[in-house]
Amino acid sequence: MLRKILKFLHEVGAIGVLGAIASCIVLVATAPTQSLAQFAVVRQSIVAVQQWILLPSLLLVLVSGLLSIAANGVFMNAGWAWIKALLGVSMFEGSLLTISSRSREAAELSALAVTGQGDPQLLAEALRTEWGGLWIIGAVSVANIVLAVWRPRLTSSPRVDS
Repeated sequence: MLRKILKFLHEVGAIGVLGAIASCIVLVATAPTQSLAQFAVVRQSIVAVQQWILLPSLLLVLVSGLLSIAANGVFMNAGWAWIKALLGVSMFEGSLLTISSRSREAAELSALAVTGQGDPQLLAEALRTEWGGLWIIGAVSVANIVLAVWRPRLTSSPRVDS
């Protein structure tokens, strides 16, 4: 029963991660650039999606995945499971360092731009880093799903001569 609960939580978390990343990509791509006030509101929405959906979902995926490895002896010896675990930790770190921090910075800079302050060069740099981070974390997330479905055998078994 524990394994089924962990699997369910892991899958729900993965859905949340991809949904949040897709939402952020759509919001970044369609943010209005004619009105600084509207742009600032969209930037705050992106921060909210990351804070309330992306990061908790990533944490859920990471914790449920590690607990699944611990609860299932087969996973402990599966190379693909450990690669998924390493990619999960990398995704969490990357999301915190690249996406979330740059999104917050872009939201703050866009709010300052509304008041006539702010540095357009810094905002452009934050947006570029965030955009790249979203695509990278999205690609790693898809790779994790492929590993979970495909479950490649990454260790060679000893050869038996007859």
